[in-house]
Formats: sequence, structure tokens, C-alpha cells
Amino acid sequence: MYKLYTRPNSGGFVAEAALAMAGVPFEQIDVPKKDPPDPAFLAISALNQVPVLTLPDGHSLTESAAICILLAERHPEAGLAPQAGSPARADFLRWMAFMSSVLYPAVLRLYYAHRYTTDGEGLQPVKQAAVAEMDRGFAILDQALAGRDWLAGETLSLADIYLVMLVAWHPEVQKAHGAWPNIERLWARLRENELMRKLNASHEMWPES
Repeated sequence: MYKLYTRPNSGGFVAEAALAMAGVPFEQIDVPKKDPPDPAFLAISALNQVPVLTLPDGHSLTESAAICILLAERHPEAGLAPQAGSPARADFLRWMAFMSSVLYPAVLRLYYAHRYTTDGEGLQPVKQAAVAEMDRGFAILDQALAGRDWLAGETLSLADIYLVMLVAWHPEVQKAHGAWPNIERLWARLRENELMRKLNASHEMWPES
């Protein structure tokens, strides 16, 4: 059985969605933020970050994007991503890599600015640069969604859920409604999705309408 180490309002949101969509049993282990961190958890997550997915063979995997890609590969029947070898699969891998390398780090720089500077007085410039990078990345994704219902392929994939998770962390979340209309169109659809509503009840990613 899979084990998922997670906590509310974290990258565990998309990992929980992936496991639920795959329809596989898993044990959910909530990891509270602790200082000092739990040594047992550090053994499987050196950065003390969630999510962590422990596979049935005991191997543990960090990084939410990697967890999503692995689960899509292990459970192709669930349609978590476009089929391997298809043009849409290339889009899926591209955008998952883009979001995990551009947007997710910007989110971390915003909310954990103290990790990215040794100048205790310089936190605000780090945060401002992080928001600018988020805005630039979301504008690129909004353009990619122009004339499309989904980010990769013709149906919902984990890339779409990953995107709305990230945009929900924007410090001016209402900005998405006007600045990025294509993202907002996608997000509005997912806000009505039964699984997304269930997960949002525990993660409180966005206000319920």
C-alpha cells in the first residue's frame, strides 16, 4: 500500500488528488510542522518538506511533480496524464517541469523569503521578485490555455490540478480572475469538481463559493 505524508495547504493537495483519481488505497499520514523536525521524517525527506510518497516496496519519493508523473505511469488506466508517446504527453511533461521549476520555487521564495537571503532587512525585495516571477509564469500558462480546455490533451490531467494549486497560492488570488482569464476558466471548472471540493474542504486552498 502507498503511504502519503502530507499536511493541509501544501503540495500534498495534488498528490492526494492523484491517488484518489487512481482509485488506489493509501495511508495518509499528516506531518505537522515541527522545530526541530522529526528525525524519522527527515530520513525520508531531507528538506523536511511534504509531500512524500512511500511506495509499496518501501522506496520513498519526494517532489510533488515527480509523484504525479510516477503515479500517472503506474496507473495509466486512470488517465492521470496523456498516454506515453502521444504529443499531449510531451505537453504534460513540459508543463509539469515548467511549473515545478519556475512557479513552485517562486511560491517558496514568497512564503519563505528568509531562506533566500542572508540580509535580514532584504526580505521584501525577495518577495517582490518572487511575485513578479509568479506573474510571468502564470501569463505564459494562460497563453498556453488559449483556445484549449485543458493544459495537456483533451481531458483533465494532473497538470491542470497542479496549476490551480499553484495559482491558489498567489498573494493576490483575485488577480487570476481578470489577469489570466484562461486560467480562471480552468480554475472555475475545477472549483465545481467533486474531488476538488472534497480536497479543498481539508486543505482550504480557496474560499468556497
